[in-house]
Amino acid sequence: MSLRKKEITKLFYSIGEVAEMFEVNTSLIRFWEKEFDIIQPKKNKKGNRLFTPKDIKHFQIIFRLVKHQGYTLEGAKKALKEQKKTLINQNDLLIKLKSIKAELTQIQDKL
Repeated sequence: MSLRKKEITKLFYSIGEVAEMFEVNTSLIRFWEKEFDIIQPKKNKKGNRLFTPKDIKHFQIIFRLVKHQGYTLEGAKKALKEQKKTLINQNDLLIKLKSIKAELTQIQDKL
C-alpha cells in the first residue's frame, strides 16, 4: 500500500476519495476516524462524511506512522500527542522570534 501523490485542492473530499488517495478500504477510513480524535469530518444532510484538507494531512501522518513505520494504534496516538506538543512549542518559538526580529528592525531603522 502506497500513498498516492495527489495535490490537495478541494475544500471537501468524500470518504471514497480519501480511501482512493491512500489505496485503502473506506472501512479503514471510518475506523481511523473513530480511533483518532484529530480527524473530524463534517457531515452533510444525508450524513455523508466530508473530509477537509486538514483531515487529509492528519490521515497522511497516521498512514505513515501505522503503515510505513509500523506503529500500533496506541503508539501512533502517543506519537501524535508528542508531535502536537512539539508543534505548539515550535509555534510559540516562531512567534517570539518574529517579535524579536520586529524589534531589531525598529532598532536598525533608528540607527
